[in-house]
Amino acid sequence: MKVLLVNGSPHEKGCVHAALSEIIKVLGEEGVASQLFWLGHKPISGCLGCLGCQKKGQCVIDDQVNEFLGLAETADGFIFGSPVHYASASGAIRSFLDRVFYASRHYKGGQLFYLKPGAAVVSARRAGTTAALDQLNKYFTIQQMPIVSSRYWNMVHGVKPEDVQQDQEGLYTMRVLARNLAYLLRCLAAGQAAGLTPPKFEPPAVTNFIR
Repeated sequence: MKVLLVNGSPHEKGCVHAALSEIIKVLGEEGVASQLFWLGHKPISGCLGCLGCQKKGQCVIDDQVNEFLGLAETADGFIFGSPVHYASASGAIRSFLDRVFYASRHYKGGQLFYLKPGAAVVSARRAGTTAALDQLNKYFTIQQMPIVSSRYWNMVHGVKPEDVQQDQEGLYTMRVLARNLAYLLRCLAAGQAAGLTPPKFEPPAVTNFIR
């Protein structure tokens, strides 16, 4: 079992990294492998709405998005981390996720995220965290992904990583999230081993509301 974690912060070793590191540590204790994917500093284009991914099977812009799609094939669960910018997820991770989730519908059968657990983690100096979490969670609910919860909303607070290390409740929340994710992954694996088949995958139907 492997979890792919995305650091959507422009700071590679910042507060989001501190939160994800706590999760990675506990996942390791639970016997779950982890892979950390940092978006980096390069600009990430938003979706062009060109529908090219329908023909190509991946995004027509060959950058971090297609690199991630390749890695996601072997992942069993996902965690996306973002700093809070103006009560929202970072612009980089929003552009990234818009393209990742849309292109994934046409990537090798369109079931890249199907029934794979996902969770969002956010970091803020003070506020805007729940709005950013609501925004990120919507990506999971449109792709039939079970959302993994914790004992509190998945957030940490601080301006620098050292601040996050003092956020005991935030780190506790990360650890509970990691254990819950590991447990759900084991449950899914046990069900598959017992012969439990997932629901029949039905291709989406699209209806335009203005005719």
